[in-house]
Amino acid sequence: MADSFREEILDAQVSTGANLEMAEGAGGNEDKPNNFELPFAEGSGEDPPAPRVTFLQYLTSPIITLLVGSGDNETILTAHQGLLTESPFFSAACAEFLDDGSPHHIELPSEDFDAISCFLEFLYTGDYFPRKIPGQRALEKDSSTPDVDATGDQLLKHAKVYTLAEKFGLSQLKNLAWSKIHLVKSTAMAEIAYARYVYEFTSKDDSSIRAPVASFWATRSHTLCAEAEEQFRGLCLEFPQFGYDILTRVLNEKLKRERDEKLHLVMPSSARKRPRHSSSAAAT
Repeated sequence: MADSFREEILDAQVSTGANLEMAEGAGGNEDKPNNFELPFAEGSGEDPPAPRVTFLQYLTSPIITLLVGSGDNETILTAHQGLLTESPFFSAACAEFLDDGSPHHIELPSEDFDAISCFLEFLYTGDYFPRKIPGQRALEKDSSTPDVDATGDQLLKHAKVYTLAEKFGLSQLKNLAWSKIHLVKSTAMAEIAYARYVYEFTSKDDSSIRAPVASFWATRSHTLCAEAEEQFRGLCLEFPQFGYDILTRVLNEKLKRERDEKLHLVMPSSARKRPRHSSSAAAT
């Protein structure tokens, strides 16, 4: 078992050209334009901002009941409508409520309870546990989990928050979950579980989360397969796109090396050039 495989995925993300800064922008500045100006700057032509909604106004909004899960696994949670409607998904659901005194509840039978809990924690606090440690590439210590994720549970926690945020239309939470995924120390078996979830529950066009997975296995498969060869083979058969993405990256890297080698051969070497003497120097 290696101490950490997740460290390598950041380097793989850079090599694919994917948007690594998405995670660093999870604090809410990812949509800020480069020519950002204050709303009341002279000549800005901007309309005044809408009045700020205070946290107290959120807390005095109606209480919405959330029915998470189904059958014996159904759990009842509550949240303030003012916060829930920050999500387009819940905004549309709350718009269907009638003002006839009937209960306001939203059924979420197929959603993961832990992911919903993280979503609500994010709405009320702007983050969810474990938080990132400021100034470090690490998460807060969780005494209930091991330092190295051997099963994939820690990776899947953040991956489920990622897909939930995608469904609920909260890009800031999606970016936050993405950034936490890459701070989890894991093993080959955990990476298998994570890759399976990503290729089952994310869109084929979502390169921000799929590209690092494929690049990670393309660069590390020769060492990781020693620990999970059978599971890796099964995953490739279960999700052909996973195997195809890895093969594409391996071949692209091979072509890149060949181009670099050819370029190195055709470029003249200045180290062996004979010194040139001027005519005046020759005469002396």
